[in-house]
Formats: sequence, structure tokens, C-alpha cells
Amino acid sequence: MSAAGPPQGAKAPSGGSAAHKVASVGATYIGRFAPSPTGPLHAGSLVAALASWLDARAQGGKWLVRMEDVDTTRCLAGMDLVILQQLATCGLRSDQPVVYQTQRTHLYQVALDRLIASGHAYPCACSRKDIEQVLLRSGQTKPRHGELIYPGTCRTGLQGRSPRAWRMRVSDEALQWTDRRLGAQQQNVAAEVGDFILKRADGCHAYQLAVVVDDAAQGVTDVVRGEDLADNTARQILLQRALGLPSPRYLHTPLVLGADGSKLSKQNGAQALDLSDPLAALNLAAAALALPPYAGGISDALVTWVARWALLRHIKGNHQAT
Repeated sequence: MSAAGPPQGAKAPSGGSAAHKVASVGATYIGRFAPSPTGPLHAGSLVAALASWLDARAQGGKWLVRMEDVDTTRCLAGMDLVILQQLATCGLRSDQPVVYQTQRTHLYQVALDRLIASGHAYPCACSRKDIEQVLLRSGQTKPRHGELIYPGTCRTGLQGRSPRAWRMRVSDEALQWTDRRLGAQQQNVAAEVGDFILKRADGCHAYQLAVVVDDAAQGVTDVVRGEDLADNTARQILLQRALGLPSPRYLHTPLVLGADGSKLSKQNGAQALDLSDPLAALNLAAAALALPPYAGGISDALVTWVARWALLRHIKGNHQAT
């Protein structure tokens, strides 16, 4: 994924057309924070939560919380309640009942069936080892963020093998969009990702499909999330277009970095939020968003930051955790 020039006049990406719907500026704002219950929130998570909450409040909209627990193999029992309590301690509460992806798998299957019927999805018999071997033979061994670019082995048929998963068929062309903070962006999904998974071999629907279905079902107009997730945007737009769904506006917030300069994440052992002093934790998150510290109560701090957020045109740079 890379920055792009002005998107005016850009060619309509595969799976859609120039008439593809984008969230209307006049539509009622609906934002969301969608954590995975695989561990407690950390400093980086709070930045994304606070930014999405402030953006909703600054535009007089609603803020929703959705538990992205579609990958049940990674989720921890009771962690959803831990996360909700962390948010509440910081004064952040969903405006509607919390939605759980594990309660919506039928919707993901309906969407997948539509993609199959329209020719956008196809069955795949390849294991990870199969893909590695094909790439090795062709000299393409460089992983992309630890993933392998799918070489398209099953695009023209299974060759007598049994299907294991379902993939999204993508075209070899650049998709362009505008991020509210990062500006013009583009990605050639075929070259940088390949035909991506929609349903895994274990029967679990993929994150990319689930999030697109959920955002549309909940009427989400604006996705505000960490910059580490910006790489997902092109795939999600392709799915939105293939399913005839509107695309929300996107804003990717600065990352919170650890002492070694790497992004804080649950995968690299980021520590759970210390909420013994919730305002202190919120002040650190606010600093990452170019907002001033506040010395009063949590409610007053949030009101003050909403007013300041409304004046910000963009947010610059990454922020190092302390």
C-alpha cells in the first residue's frame, strides 16, 4: 500500500463501478470501535478507542462497540467483559447494545453465497505448505507481513482436489481511495496480497468479510482505527463493491510505539492498560492524537477534547509509548 496522487478521474477498481456508493457527508454519523477479545486493551488500543469516540461526538453521531470474535480460536473467555469495563472506566460507552460477530455468522455466509453466485469467490484446495512450495519454485519467497501472496493456483479449478477454503477473486489493478488523515492512498491487491481468504479451511469466516458485512449492517459511516489496519482498507473496499455496499470514510490514527520503536500490540506482549489513574491513561492517548493534557475530571476532559477534535484537520506522526 502506498500514498497516491489525487484520486480524481481514477479508474473504477475491480468489482465495482464509478457509481459505487460512498457514505454521504450528510448521513447520520455512525462510528465504531471493534476490538478482538484476545486480551485486554493496551495503550495503542485506547488511542483508537478515544479517537473513534471523539470523532463520533464531534460530529453529533453515534459510537458503537463491536466485539470482533469471529476467530474463536484466538479469543479468551470473559475478555469481552474486561474490555467493556476498561472502556467504561475511561468514560467510553457504546450508544447501542454491543454486537458479537459469533452471533452473526449466518450473515457472513449469506454474503459469501452472493460472492460465489456472482463469480467473485472461488473454492481453494491449497494448504499453506502448497502455497509456499509454488512460490518457492517461482522464486517468490518474500513474505508480506508474515503472509504469503497467493499465486492463484485454484483460480481455474481445483484439478480434482477437495476444496478447503474460499477466496476472493481480485483483478490486477490499483485501487485508490482517500484517508482522512493519510490522504490519497492506493494498493494493487492482486500484486500485494493476491486472492484473499473469505472462509478458512476450519470453517471460520475471514475477518475481511465479517467486518465489511458488519459495518454495512450497522450503518457505519466512518471507520476510525489504528494505522496498522490501513493495509486492510483496499480489500474491504473491494468486498463492499462486489456486494453492492456503501464504503465508509476511513481515518487511520497514529500508532503508539514501544521503546524499541515497534508498534504496541497484543502479539508483541503489550502491557494491559494501567487504569489505576484513568485520566492519566486518557491523557497519554490524547497526546498521541495531538490533544492537550487535562487536569480535571474524566467527563470534563472528554468534553474539552471533543471541542478540540472538531477543530483538527489532520493528525500527524506516530507516537512513542512511555
